[in-house]
Amino acid sequence: MKTIVPILFAFLCCIANAQSIVGSWQLVNQSHCMEDEIAVHDSDVEITDMQKDLKTRGQITRQVVEFRDNNTGAETTKSLSQKKSYNPRSFMYKLTDNTLYLLDKKTRTIIEGFTVERFTADSLVLSDAQRACETKVFVKIR
Repeated sequence: MKTIVPILFAFLCCIANAQSIVGSWQLVNQSHCMEDEIAVHDSDVEITDMQKDLKTRGQITRQVVEFRDNNTGAETTKSLSQKKSYNPRSFMYKLTDNTLYLLDKKTRTIIEGFTVERFTADSLVLSDAQRACETKVFVKIR
């Protein structure tokens, strides 16, 4: 009986300090593998123009990903000129220690896998499980 109370207390403390991915996250930065390849050949003017074009394309739209308590989520993209979001995509998710899996709602098969690089109360950094050079940085908005 004496050993059960400290174990139960330690377990409750761990649960209280655990962070949750539940909420709305906005994409603030995204890097592509192509940018790394372009940086190697940085001397060419045409390539630097292409690199600037890649960076500006990411700033046109606002991508918001919402994770809910019941392991479902939705990804929406908002345009600056429109109130309504377009291209909504709903999915299921599974978060393990350092991996986030996005699942198809009907078949529950893995659509995408991400490695969680950093996860704090207000930021989330994911890298593609198959292409580690592609990273996405999210900030919690709700």
